[in-house]
Amino acid sequence: MPDDPRSSEPASTTAPDDRGDLVAPTVPPEEMASIDDSTGLSRRSAVVLGLAAVVVAVLLIVAFTRPHPTGPVATDRLGPAQGEQVADYLADARASLDGTDADPRWALVSFAEYRTPQQLPAAADGLRISGVIQHVPIDRVQTPVVTVAVPAGDEPTLRSADAAAGLLESQQVRDARGAEVVRVSASRLRAGCACTAGIVVRGTLSQLRDLAAAPGIRAVQALPADAVAGRFAVSPLLPESAGAITPTPDDGPVPAE
Repeated sequence: MPDDPRSSEPASTTAPDDRGDLVAPTVPPEEMASIDDSTGLSRRSAVVLGLAAVVVAVLLIVAFTRPHPTGPVATDRLGPAQGEQVADYLADARASLDGTDADPRWALVSFAEYRTPQQLPAAADGLRISGVIQHVPIDRVQTPVVTVAVPAGDEPTLRSADAAAGLLESQQVRDARGAEVVRVSASRLRAGCACTAGIVVRGTLSQLRDLAAAPGIRAVQALPADAVAGRFAVSPLLPESAGAITPTPDDGPVPAE
């Protein structure tokens, strides 16, 4: 009789047990333990790798969506801007004093004439002075403007001219003319010249309105109550400024003293 064609098929991978059911072939215990260990390790590795991928993805999302910290930005300003008409600035300064709240504010007080440091405590009328603007006026010579930050108390204000002179002398100059300007400016400041163009004070709107009405005060401009110290710019309204705010001519001779 010819061979059964089914005899060429591969043998079954299962075999009947004594109950007639099909069961998997017997695997030695040590081999089974090896299989279990390798399977468990593979599963644990997959879980660890999956968690690591999730963490990396979250970190990348946070890095790209969280805003980057930035340094302080000065958004408020005291004083006129370059090119601004003095008349417009004076009107804006008066309008900045409107209001009825009692919150203290930073303000720029501009003098009609330059004053000496000794005159400043009385000029502030009891308000806290936090900055003194020093500028040595010389006809047709550009001289630097120095704003000196001062702590509370009259003594630092009285010494603000000496501090301004020291700041001038510590800066690098571009040429011989610049060096002469610094030398003359520092000398006059130390001699107690009337070279203070304005002061930065802190007070309520009511106090600032009273100060604006005092003799010799050209303008008082207040910032909003939420302005932060050190976060606003200051540019002076010099007593001689008229018309538009433009650079001072610099074609005159620098005096010897």
